[in-house]
Amino acid sequence: MGRSQARLRQLFIFSGLAAATLSPAVSWAAGFAIKEQSGSSQGHSFASASTGIEDISTMFFNPSLMAFHEGNQFVAVGSFVIPQSEFENGSGNFTPLVGGGAIGNGTGFTGLDDIGKDALVPATYAMISPAENVRLGLAVTSPFGLVTSNPEGWVGRYHALDSRLTTLNISPTAAFKVNDYLAVGVGFVAQYANAKLTNAIDFGSIGGNPLLPLGGTPGAEDGRARLRADDWGFGFTLGLTVTPMEGTRIGLGYRSQIAQTLEGDADFDLGSGVGNTVSAVTGQFVSSDAQASVTLPEQVTIGLHQDITDELAIMAEVQWTHWSRFQELRIEFDNPSQADNVTLESWENAWFFALGGTYKPTPDWTFKLGVAFDQSPVPDSTRTPRIPDQDRYWISGGVSYDPYEWLSVSLGYTHIFLPDADIDLGLEDSNNTFRGSLEGTYEASIDIIALQGKITF
Repeated sequence: MGRSQARLRQLFIFSGLAAATLSPAVSWAAGFAIKEQSGSSQGHSFASASTGIEDISTMFFNPSLMAFHEGNQFVAVGSFVIPQSEFENGSGNFTPLVGGGAIGNGTGFTGLDDIGKDALVPATYAMISPAENVRLGLAVTSPFGLVTSNPEGWVGRYHALDSRLTTLNISPTAAFKVNDYLAVGVGFVAQYANAKLTNAIDFGSIGGNPLLPLGGTPGAEDGRARLRADDWGFGFTLGLTVTPMEGTRIGLGYRSQIAQTLEGDADFDLGSGVGNTVSAVTGQFVSSDAQASVTLPEQVTIGLHQDITDELAIMAEVQWTHWSRFQELRIEFDNPSQADNVTLESWENAWFFALGGTYKPTPDWTFKLGVAFDQSPVPDSTRTPRIPDQDRYWISGGVSYDPYEWLSVSLGYTHIFLPDADIDLGLEDSNNTFRGSLEGTYEASIDIIALQGKITF
């Protein structure tokens, strides 16, 4: 077996290890993107995402950065995301079509302690060097994810109970160092997405509709809907790094959009009494196949790294995400009697800005600090309890320790502050006719602890 073939075999072996150690993860993040792809970059709020060459984990943001590494490398990252999100002062009203009145009738939860769920976000990377200026790599990551959970009887149950999205990206990547000034990279992305959405159905209001007088008491005869669906989508990633002078790097990364048509099953629990009658009369609320289409957005990152001295460096990063592709969440049913379920989103394009610095007092130790502003794509007018998102402000710190030439360990911590996020979903939206209105406020914060190991051989 030739040297290049042996290295390719090593890459596939480490790829298998990467896939084996990665379970698709979920997180409560800006929009529903997950930045936690690098433990070494966590320490300075990802200000080095498109310019960092401490290890190959930054290939996620800019694949050309692999060209700055020698030999073969394997990196494993585990980021533990700890969100806190409390819902307060919740209230809702039924549509006047069925007599109005407050949702809950004294039994609905108007305040919730915590809807966010802790999650482990893993990522793994492998690289080999088959030729002097060529690097081949593989990244296994989870770039988008979401999990929120609400109790059955809460006041917004007709808008959302459980929401879960997991993704798994498998991305073979190549990088080439053109000369001392320019490196380029490209990668193919195969993405698996899996979603689960549930909410209550107010059969009491539907049956009490004057146009369908089947009886029923609003808020007292609930059913439940559950959608489970998945799909594979494909995209690509590009990157380049310019080194105009020693100690200065300018990086540019691009991740393409990926269109997903999640197909699966819609199941309905009709509850008791009027739910069965409504289904029999209308032909609706019958379990069937269903699908939901979504385009996961493209992202562009640009960054600058500047060495100040041999020990001190600063860096800055800007990222743009094309979130305006997400205008609505529409679920289509194979049952011809079942109308589409539509939630208006109207998301807007969003920016991420980060500044960071590193201090390396000895060859073995590196200390990091960073701050960032992460703009939410969610307009106040269409914020929903599935993704009660708001702008966020980051402060981070971290350390890397290299006990041996072949081993490096990094630890990063981030605290994210969020302003209060108000929910104001009114009855003027026709999609809320049988969901009712919902008002309230989410108070949230997020802590992230990232641990990373790097092996060079």
